[in-house]
Amino acid sequence: MCTAATYLTKDFYFGRTLDYDCSYGEEVTITPRSYPFRFRAVGTLSRHYAMIGMAHVEEGCPLYYEAVNEKGLGMAGLNFVGNAFYHQPVPDKDNVATFEFIPWILSRCGTVGEARGMLKRVNLTSESFSDALPCAQLHWIIADRDGAIVVESLKDGLRVYDNPAGVLANNPPFDQQMFHLNNYMALSPCQPQNRFSDKLDLTCYSRGMGALGLPGDLSSQSRFVRAAFVRLNSLSGDSEGESVSQFFHILNSVDQQRGCCEVRPGEYEYTIYTCCCNADKGIYYYTTYDNHQITAVDLHRVGLDGGELVRYPMITGEQIRFQN
Repeated sequence: MCTAATYLTKDFYFGRTLDYDCSYGEEVTITPRSYPFRFRAVGTLSRHYAMIGMAHVEEGCPLYYEAVNEKGLGMAGLNFVGNAFYHQPVPDKDNVATFEFIPWILSRCGTVGEARGMLKRVNLTSESFSDALPCAQLHWIIADRDGAIVVESLKDGLRVYDNPAGVLANNPPFDQQMFHLNNYMALSPCQPQNRFSDKLDLTCYSRGMGALGLPGDLSSQSRFVRAAFVRLNSLSGDSEGESVSQFFHILNSVDQQRGCCEVRPGEYEYTIYTCCCNADKGIYYYTTYDNHQITAVDLHRVGLDGGELVRYPMITGEQIRFQN
């Protein structure tokens, strides 16, 4: 499972955790402007916005988990198992397979507003990339510095929600995730006052008691609540170092540790990587489960007018700096 978040200081930041029980050899992947996107039902796009993100590259095609484009628009797909529903192609729509959806939006749209316009014509289909890579059940967050939306394909069609919380987890559907925050409206970063009874002399015996009741388990709904609380109360300076550091602290609040979430006997889900994209500058930062040192890849340090993917395997081994 996964959690995605946005964060705004001087620049706009976008990222996610990738929580799963195995890796597919994903790499930080830059798609330059002249790489031909060959969409299954809507033709080939030979010229488009450049983008950077994490992808599994199969048969030369970047299957993005998340990415930001050179205009500052970000998009991420998160598991939405049991609720996602895709439809058969229809003649009056842009029939887009789910593995194409991130490039379909990011190649053409520079803002959330432009993405909203394109979504009016989108019909997400159940076509698989191949027999070995079946269709994944996903929903998506799309964001820029001015706001975020969530896109879900359900049995009754495509739904687009405003996302004022700036976070997304897996299940339930997003409107239910947001409604569930009503249960936590009393949480606060401030120390609580005694409202239990004026007949009892109750006192705060620890710092942080304003957040008593904030869920700490690994379920997707609890991760949504925790990430929303941390993100909406988060403070940092607006320098790049402070902003990136704070963003990782936001997502580290929902880390999954290996051994705590068993998916099959002896197999466990864990946070494979966490990423933070400076969407304004096109810099992709990441850490992995076994490498806490932040690694960065800069979109603008490669030739963006080329036609070949630029790929960087993740650095997964722990990088320890000795001080003596």
